Amino acid sequence: MRLRTINGTGLIAAGLVATLAAVIFPLWSYEDRSGTALDRLNADTVSTDFGPLSALDRDFITRVRLAGLWELPAGQQAEERGTTKAVRTAGKHLVDGHTFLDARVREVATRLGLELPSQPNSQQRGWLSELSGASGETYNEKFANILRRAHGKVFAVVAQVRANTRNSLVRTLADDANTTVLDHITVLEETGLVDFDGLARDAATTGPAPPASRSPAPPGPTDAPGSATPVTPSPSFPLPPAASRPKPGKD
Repeated sequence: MRLRTINGTGLIAAGLVATLAAVIFPLWSYEDRSGTALDRLNADTVSTDFGPLSALDRDFITRVRLAGLWELPAGQQAEERGTTKAVRTAGKHLVDGHTFLDARVREVATRLGLELPSQPNSQQRGWLSELSGASGETYNEKFANILRRAHGKVFAVVAQVRANTRNSLVRTLADDANTTVLDHITVLEETGLVDFDGLARDAATTGPAPPASRSPAPPGPTDAPGSATPVTPSPSFPLPPAASRPKPGKD
């Protein structure tokens, strides 16, 4: 009887030790192992004259360029094909805002020695194709909702970059992008065609946006990057020439 009691006590003690080890070991191994978020931040960050440049910073710069490559032609199309003044006004704001931002992002990329994409990605080309295939009120609704959904996702990225970047050039670009994107969100909503219920459902059922590019991170800035050389998308979606910053206010 005594032996059974001892064995039972030993089993309970062993179980408690095993449970404690199971709790403590993951905590210890996570804190001690390499590959934590801070390790990845340091590994993906390069030094520049304007402050550290992280992978998120570089992804943001790419996103700004990509936005201009499809939203500029989308805005031009809305100016021509929109059947209401509000849609045409929203198109003009897209053209003005992304003309300014495209010039800014090319300037920043040149000073940091980074390459930029020269055409919209496959998803953006699909959006342009969808808009091109619509007309009348259907076009107005697709324009307002496709562009509003895209701007909402970019807005979140801009906020994250502005809050966390250590690079002064990226910080000022984020300021410009924040002002421009908020203006575009506002004029798109003023069309009266935005499906806010759909936006909420989309936000609830989709995860964070994937990186703008899965290519390896650029090696970092060069000592003396060349001057900015504008690149254009495919002939079907030409970029207008760079312009000065648009004046605040609505048309």
